[in-house]
Amino acid sequence: MTDKLNEMIETAAAMVAPGKGILAIDESTGTCKKRFDSIGVECTENNRRDYRHMLLSAPDLGEHISGAILFDETLRQSSADGVPFTQIMQDNGIIPGIKVDKGAHPLAGFEGEKITEGLDGLRERLAEYYELGARFAKWRAVITITDIAPSQACIEANCHALARYAALCQEAGLVPMVEPEVLMDGDHDIETAYEVTLLTLKTLFDQLFEQNVVLEACILKSSMVLAGSDCAEQSSVDDIAEATLDCFYNTVPASLAGIVFLSGGQSEIEATENLDAMNRIGDLPWPLSFSYGRALQSSALKVWGANPQDNVSAAQAELLHRSRMNGLAAMGQYEAKAEQS
Repeated sequence: MTDKLNEMIETAAAMVAPGKGILAIDESTGTCKKRFDSIGVECTENNRRDYRHMLLSAPDLGEHISGAILFDETLRQSSADGVPFTQIMQDNGIIPGIKVDKGAHPLAGFEGEKITEGLDGLRERLAEYYELGARFAKWRAVITITDIAPSQACIEANCHALARYAALCQEAGLVPMVEPEVLMDGDHDIETAYEVTLLTLKTLFDQLFEQNVVLEACILKSSMVLAGSDCAEQSSVDDIAEATLDCFYNTVPASLAGIVFLSGGQSEIEATENLDAMNRIGDLPWPLSFSYGRALQSSALKVWGANPQDNVSAAQAELLHRSRMNGLAAMGQYEAKAEQS
């Protein structure tokens, strides 16, 4: 086994260490503008820098956050006093990660479906990101459920791209995080979400096998199996846990380093409760943790946005609280009363 592979296996294990998860702050400039617009803050480079510095410099963030997914701009940024963000992260015990896909674009021939692009020039970009300090990467595919979607073509095209990306990551010494997100948008029921997630994950792991991706050095970032946000019948926490784990047992090899969940439109509390319910079942073949964006940031963003100069500590306290709640959920130890502590 090569030193590079050993390093990736160790990194992957650290990413899903007990009680720890991933902070997703890889929003594009356009997405960041939408978030900042919601709190009345101008989306300038300096404001984006200050907001992300507030998050990454939260005291003892590394107690419950093992790594953070960054946008290209953020990986290259330094604090206002000149300390590179990667150095701040490393000093806080947080592994730098990088979003490398170029976004989801219309899939030709399949109206309403998307294909994630970004493989062109990826080998060179990954080499640069490694030199800049990144030790894992992320690529997101989106799978939409409608009356006629997803098509087999959409699932296969996206899973092939995820596998090619993952192979290139491991060549460069970066742990690949593969994210085939089945969107919550729509009125589909939980049974439909289950079938689509099952097919997507089966196709993904077939492709990862064909592309010689080492699963011990790979992380799955998955959506939970949920009814669509417009479905009249929403599922219980226990139903979501049972459906999600059953789907994983039927598709995800035990050799995979770990699974982290995206929040995908769930509220902060829902994302925590659902993660906790799965971990309470226990005796799982893989660590189950979190890689949340909005479900970790929402409260912190609102507090910071009210007064970006004076509310840094208060906003950090909100982030640390949610990180601790999800850290407990990652061990099946979350209690609602802990929200008041």
